[in-house]
Amino acid sequence: MRLVEPWELRAAFARSLSDMYGTEVPAYTTLLDVAHEVNRDVLAARGADAERLGSIDRVTAERHGAIRLGTPREMAQVASIFGAMGMHPVGFYDLREAATSAVPVVSTAFRPIAADELARNPFRVFTSVLTPADRRFFSPDLARRLDAFLADREVFAPELLELAARAEADGGLVRADADRFLALATAAFELSREPVDRAWYDELERVSAVAADIGGVRSTHVNHLTPRVLDIDDLYARMQDRGITMIDDIQGPPRWEGPDVLLRQTSFRALAEPRAFRGPDGAVTTDTLRVRFGEVEARGIALTRAGRAIYDAAIAEVRTATAGLGAAQGQHVAREIWRRDFPATEHELAERRLGYFTYRAVAGRVVADPIVYEDFLPMSAAGIFQSNLTADGSKDVTQEGVALDADWMAGVVGRTLHDPFDLYAAQSEASAAQVCADLDLDPATLSPIGARR
Repeated sequence: MRLVEPWELRAAFARSLSDMYGTEVPAYTTLLDVAHEVNRDVLAARGADAERLGSIDRVTAERHGAIRLGTPREMAQVASIFGAMGMHPVGFYDLREAATSAVPVVSTAFRPIAADELARNPFRVFTSVLTPADRRFFSPDLARRLDAFLADREVFAPELLELAARAEADGGLVRADADRFLALATAAFELSREPVDRAWYDELERVSAVAADIGGVRSTHVNHLTPRVLDIDDLYARMQDRGITMIDDIQGPPRWEGPDVLLRQTSFRALAEPRAFRGPDGAVTTDTLRVRFGEVEARGIALTRAGRAIYDAAIAEVRTATAGLGAAQGQHVAREIWRRDFPATEHELAERRLGYFTYRAVAGRVVADPIVYEDFLPMSAAGIFQSNLTADGSKDVTQEGVALDADWMAGVVGRTLHDPFDLYAAQSEASAAQVCADLDLDPATLSPIGARR
């Protein structure tokens, strides 16, 4: 009997999660509709050029999710669930340092890593875990009670974990088991209807809204689900025209005439969703929480370490230079910095080895194709989180934070934590070696003459 392969589980789960989230958050469905409209219009206007960073079928199907977990044990469990779908942990993100408000989490992203797997379905999930041991956020007493609360909950059903382990071991599941796996996995990320302990939630929220969203409830849920759009500025305007309140700006690089690089993100503001609360007297009442929002992204070319250094310096300068400016004036200043620091063409980006490209031989010429950025930016992620918080929370900078890094995360998930730069470099180098073999070239003389000028 044919097994449902990991990539098929991944594609089906992305669809199932999207359908579920659209039911829970109707504005997300509006976001999808607008994204599809924009992508259709860009494709009609630009033709094949619109698909330079991915086919329209891939872009239309593309999603990234975001979830927040409470403990290393839950992170290890979700690593197994995503592993069953051919998704691997890539990168380490410390949002404690990236945000000015209290965001006491560290994160990784689970995604496919092989080019053919990304082409089949590039679903990725930005996955964060709470850091109760960090004394800048949590006192010893609160951390002890938080740890006890989290240890007592069960986020992922044992049957789901058993099916995930079997899928990884066997390379897939028979159809009936695959259907059950998908149903259980989707249900694990639904918003719980169980009443929330009001006093406990409020205590955590005084520290951080993110901490309350994670540790104030007995389950997890999709925090946001993100489609990809080919013109994020157009989408931003169209969403506002539909009466959807957006955050103040678009995170990441400015819109300019040169190559799109890395990642631009924006979202509609977190919605007031009705939730049941249990008071100290046991009475259940209904109130609202604002924890889930609708993010959208536009992806560009992956940058090398040298390119990323230029990017990080430019972003830091933009942040300082645009402080206090309006959106339009801020974008103008940002564009001027970008024009000064970044190559205006793909050709120069490739020639200066600032961006990652694959290479192929066409009629005796070397053609360079840009590699799309598949990962995340700590500052942008923190900016999205922060822009949707109702309060900054509290962060005691006089206390010493706990040291957590990529090695720690690898130990938590029990898997190799892949470095994004290494993945892009390996893809680029493999294609360069192949084209040099095809054309009998010295790799040292490889010139990306086919890159866009």
